[in-house]
Amino acid sequence: MLQCIAVDDEPLALELLEDNISKVPFLKLVAKCSDAMEAMKVLQTQSVDLIFLDIQMPGLTGLQFIQSLAKKPMIIFITAYEKYALQGFNLDVSDYLVKPVSFDRFVKACNKAWDLFELKNKAATEVSAASAPSAPEYFFVNVDYSLVKINFGDIAWIEGLKDYVKIHLKTGNRPVVTRISMKSVEEQLPTTRFLRIHKSYIVAVEQITAIRKNSVFIKDLELPVGDSYRESVIGLTGKPS
Repeated sequence: MLQCIAVDDEPLALELLEDNISKVPFLKLVAKCSDAMEAMKVLQTQSVDLIFLDIQMPGLTGLQFIQSLAKKPMIIFITAYEKYALQGFNLDVSDYLVKPVSFDRFVKACNKAWDLFELKNKAATEVSAASAPSAPEYFFVNVDYSLVKINFGDIAWIEGLKDYVKIHLKTGNRPVVTRISMKSVEEQLPTTRFLRIHKSYIVAVEQITAIRKNSVFIKDLELPVGDSYRESVIGLTGKPS
């Protein structure tokens, strides 16, 4: 939905513009203004995507108005004068309509503004996604007075032992033993890659080679599945429990 305002010093022209705007489903008229100064006040309080703007108005003309704006919404000029077209396009307006404007020409200008709006939004989304920091692929645990980095991709399964956990690695090296609760470990692991299968076991989903009703296999290793976790485990298979 495009938030728009209509600016024209002629009451009949403003009424016609309001009527045309009401027929376009992606337009929402948030204000009607009889001069540029009134429009300026609206821009200070409202979010506006598009301005339908007359040029020849008392006080500040439409051309002077948009030149005064630091942050410009999209502009569609609707005027009785063709002679300002070049100036208008030099100001990067979306379209320039000469009165009287047929409804189909009005809709064409609105569609052009909508396409430009979507294009800008898509570009902004892509820039935002590209600049967003990616989630870390590791966490740190305390081991013998040091902080040891554990890569998520290196973990095969995790075993809870009261106040300690053993982090078993895919490499088959000695497990990393750290004083931490299973709950704290679980909160640091990405839920798309790890699954709690028992109050004492968390497994890397990619390491699971087989599933039974009461157990999970990582190659030849069989780990028990707790009653409260069975539904989540069976859910991995895509089959009803």
